[in-house]
Amino acid sequence: MIALLVSLMLAAGAAGGTWAQGPTLSSARTENAVAELNGKIYVIGGFASGNDDERIVQMYDAARGGWRLLAPLPAGVNHAGAAGLDGKVYVIGGFSSGGPTTACWAYDPATDQWHAIAPLPRARGALAVAVLDGKIHAVAGIANVDLGDHDVYDPATNEWSSRAPLPNPRDHLGLVALDGKLYAIGGRFGNYAHNSGIAQMYDPARDAWNDRAPMPTPRSGIAAAALGARLYVFGGENPRGVFDQTESYDPATDLWSELTPMPAGRHGTGAATLDGRIYIPAGGAINGGSKPSDSLWYFTPPSR
Repeated sequence: MIALLVSLMLAAGAAGGTWAQGPTLSSARTENAVAELNGKIYVIGGFASGNDDERIVQMYDAARGGWRLLAPLPAGVNHAGAAGLDGKVYVIGGFSSGGPTTACWAYDPATDQWHAIAPLPRARGALAVAVLDGKIHAVAGIANVDLGDHDVYDPATNEWSSRAPLPNPRDHLGLVALDGKLYAIGGRFGNYAHNSGIAQMYDPARDAWNDRAPMPTPRSGIAAAALGARLYVFGGENPRGVFDQTESYDPATDLWSELTPMPAGRHGTGAATLDGRIYIPAGGAINGGSKPSDSLWYFTPPSR
């Protein structure tokens, strides 16, 4: 009977995807940014202990299976956005020295050096960032109020331009690029007592946003990523604690699915896709910024 129960549990996990653990980070973090570039995962800034603005940058090499410290950020930051593009890692906005910042940075792995790039048109933190058609889209976030700003950075010209703003300004949301579109998922209005499951799709050809089926579990402080033809959302926070939910969205059918939960709840981090898996490094183990984690988990979606 016990053997049968274990078999049924394993089968259920496989049907909803499976989780495994990677090597722990050398420094626990939360409210950090995450990016993938050339088979490596970067964990940038955030809070470590005492809710300080961290300059620390750690890189996970999946091929070698270990973490390495890189050149620190020129200035500490938390709640920033990050993306890998054309051989560099970009860090966009966030909070620094207690307030939102316009500062943006680019990291060159070949030289292990950071340099400043054109600042955001308006200071904001808890924004969402994704790469689409060779440019970096920075969407929403918060300064004194929630913002719907949608700005696009072109590395070739080192310039920002504006696009159609997000119809429902919010912060701590997820942003994913998939099949030539952007998807803005979840987030919150002001604080995590006002979480949202809103899902909206941006079509660059029309410079317009459209509503899609809402995420089943309203939440903010989430990690989101695309893999294959679907997007995935992990974790989040609310006044009662942190979420361990894993939910997946299929743009072709406009339907959501619930998958195998995370091993434990997390918020305040990002997700990176690599070799058919989605990696979730660090993040907060309780709501707020007071309990950073050093975990690295990776999720293998079910085959379809």
